[in-house]
Amino acid sequence: QVQLVESGGGLVQPGGSLRLSCASSRTIFSYNNMGWYRQAPGKQRELVALTTSGGVTTYTDSVKGRFTISRDNAKNTMYLQMDSLKPEDTAVYYCNGFRVGINYWGQGTQVTVSS
Repeated sequence: QVQLVESGGGLVQPGGSLRLSCASSRTIFSYNNMGWYRQAPGKQRELVALTTSGGVTTYTDSVKGRFTISRDNAKNTMYLQMDSLKPEDTAVYYCNGFRVGINYWGQGTQVTVSS
């Protein structure tokens, strides 16, 4: 049973920073892609950032230059560094791993950007 566990969410003021972590029970080398998604109230889940096994990273336009996705292979953990946070970044953030045609999801972590 593959498990992905997110942590690091919370309440932060506009302009602040947070770092989300996603710990995997399986070596992250085994995933074809890993990514962060988010879902705001009343909206569909959207891709925020993606990293492939080949090291390619992509970001949705609204977070380019502010968010950074990375992986620590030794710790089997993926990160999302979020800087210059805006109220519109408020959402539940989910970790995703894609392997052999199956999507694996974490339980989500709430990020709230508010003064």
